Amino acid sequence: MVILYLLAGINHFINPAMYLKIMPSYIGWHGTLVFVSGVFEIILALLLIPHSSRRIAAWGIIALLIAVFPANIQMAINYYNENNPGFWIAVLRLPLQALLIWWAYSFTRKKRMFAYAAGPTNG
Repeated sequence: MVILYLLAGINHFINPAMYLKIMPSYIGWHGTLVFVSGVFEIILALLLIPHSSRRIAAWGIIALLIAVFPANIQMAINYYNENNPGFWIAVLRLPLQALLIWWAYSFTRKKRMFAYAAGPTNG
C-alpha cells in the first residue's frame, strides 16, 4: 500500500493535467487541490511505514479516498461524454474505491493478542 500511494502522490506532480481534467467544475482551486492531494498521498504513504503512525495514516487515506471520489465520478462522466474507450475502466474504478477503503481500514484495527494460560481450568 505504501508504494501505491507514494507513486500516486508523485504522479500528481509529474502529470497534473490528468488530475486537473477530472476535477468537478463545482469544486474550486483545482491546481491547489491536485497539489495538496499529491502531498497528502506521499505523506500518508510514508506514515504507513512506522507501526506507530500506521493507524492514523490509514484513517487519513480513508478520508482522502472519500474526498477524491467526486473526481472519480467526474472521470467516468468525462469518458462517457467523450465516448472514450476507457469508460469501462473509469466505471470499474468507482467500486474499486470501496475496496481501497476496506484495505486502508484493515490497517486501522489493533491486532488483538490472546494469551492462553496453560494449566487446569475451573469449572
